[in-house]
Amino acid sequence: MAAVHPTTAALPTRQSLLSFPRPSTLSWSASITQHRAPLSPRLALSPPPAANRRSFVVRAAWTRRSRGELEKNPNRKSWKQRTDMYMRPFLLNVFFSKRFVHAKVMHRGTSKVIAVATTNAKDLRNTLPSLVDENACRTIGRLIAERSMDADVFAMAYEPKKNERVEGKLGIVIDTIKEYGIIFA
Repeated sequence: MAAVHPTTAALPTRQSLLSFPRPSTLSWSASITQHRAPLSPRLALSPPPAANRRSFVVRAAWTRRSRGELEKNPNRKSWKQRTDMYMRPFLLNVFFSKRFVHAKVMHRGTSKVIAVATTNAKDLRNTLPSLVDENACRTIGRLIAERSMDADVFAMAYEPKKNERVEGKLGIVIDTIKEYGIIFA
């Protein structure tokens, strides 16, 4: 009868290592096995048998979102949608009515208004000859830039609406703001 080496007699078999029950949760810590058996380097580096290879891969991938989770929550926002308000926090909002031009800079996270300018203001209404022409747009751009700099805002973003082009009066407002030193991200 062959003598059994004393260190290999205490080692668990490969089949007993792979027969542990699956954890009940999908957390990272639950995927770590609770059995603390000493492993020899030869046993630890050997691949699992072909029958259990699929379960071995599934155990390694438990921390990722499955397709089922994606189907359950299809309206989850993308990475850009979730981080954009922190990466570009100040947003320019420009509105043109038939009689006036309105512009404001808002903080996306808190919805706090940083700077406001409108041709409906009393001082502009009495000094400008027209409240909606190109000269009025340049005045609004200058006022927004100055008031933003006073509030320590030196960069902002403008997101055009669907099918909106940055040209004409809107282009004049944005170009004037850029000329006065505000960076558009």
